[in-house]
Amino acid sequence: MADAKNNNIKFIDFCAGIGGGRIGLENLGMRCVGFSEIDRSSTKTYREFFGEEEKNHGDLMKVNFDDLPDFDLMIAGFPCQTFSVIGKRTGMQDRRGQIIFGLIDIMKAKKLKYFILENVKGLLNHGTGESMKIILDALDEAGYKVFWKLVTSLDYGVPQMRERIYFVGIRKDLVENDTPFNFPQPIKKPELKNYLVDTGELEFDEKKRAYETFLKYLDNKYNKGKFSVEKLLKEEFLVIDTRQSDLRLYRGMVPTLRTGRHGILYVRDGKFRRLSGYESLLLQGFPENLSKKVKGKIADVYLLSQAGNAMTVNAVEAFGKSFLDFVNKQI
Repeated sequence: MADAKNNNIKFIDFCAGIGGGRIGLENLGMRCVGFSEIDRSSTKTYREFFGEEEKNHGDLMKVNFDDLPDFDLMIAGFPCQTFSVIGKRTGMQDRRGQIIFGLIDIMKAKKLKYFILENVKGLLNHGTGESMKIILDALDEAGYKVFWKLVTSLDYGVPQMRERIYFVGIRKDLVENDTPFNFPQPIKKPELKNYLVDTGELEFDEKKRAYETFLKYLDNKYNKGKFSVEKLLKEEFLVIDTRQSDLRLYRGMVPTLRTGRHGILYVRDGKFRRLSGYESLLLQGFPENLSKKVKGKIADVYLLSQAGNAMTVNAVEAFGKSFLDFVNKQI
């Protein structure tokens, strides 16, 4: 148990995306010894962030357990589309919904000490709660004490309304007393304007086709007569979500960033602007120095999707700290 005390924990970043979970754990002194990601564009961004040192083990459902290095902890935001309210909610019937069992197989094969997993809110009521029960039962049978909670990223230092379930697991033979697990406490929400800072050419006005499309959107049957361009432009840093048929407004926060269907606008200096990939990374807690590495190098269409699929850095760090506090009390 001394590893946890010294923050000398080695982890592999499974379902890595672009490494939001990795950054959160590295901020606590843990060390990444490999990752697993099958999407090429995400892997390219991951490499831009972290370099070429760690091996990409590819498809975790096909990985040879002996090829994995020794490690203590698994971090994984396992695929959420099958459980999400914006997906088809096919759950366990979809191959992506089975990845959790691939992760559990790795836990058992490597006799893993710990894990931190993340998934969408929709998992809670998918199949009237049966999918959640199946997962928790499987983790219990694999030999883990599991703590879980539904939280929003808004409570952990980013102005994004993003609800996710976090699971923290500790192998049962390492839990030596009845110490309660203290979930991270909410912290003050930062100012949105500090995240909407991109200086790129993301404005659109009456000279651009996107502006005409936006006017038609305001005039559809769901929005007609409810909004005017003049009133919208009067409110600085007003966030405008056009990703569904009815327009939705947010103040002081942005709605959940998504893998697909980009269409978040905001008002700055009296003009409409599109939320950029760089800003999306900041809203997911990615530090400026890393985000600037890919700004202008990776196309916005990819960065927006990758940020929407990422784990929120701040939330992972908060749960990681609670995990360390709990484990160190077992010593």
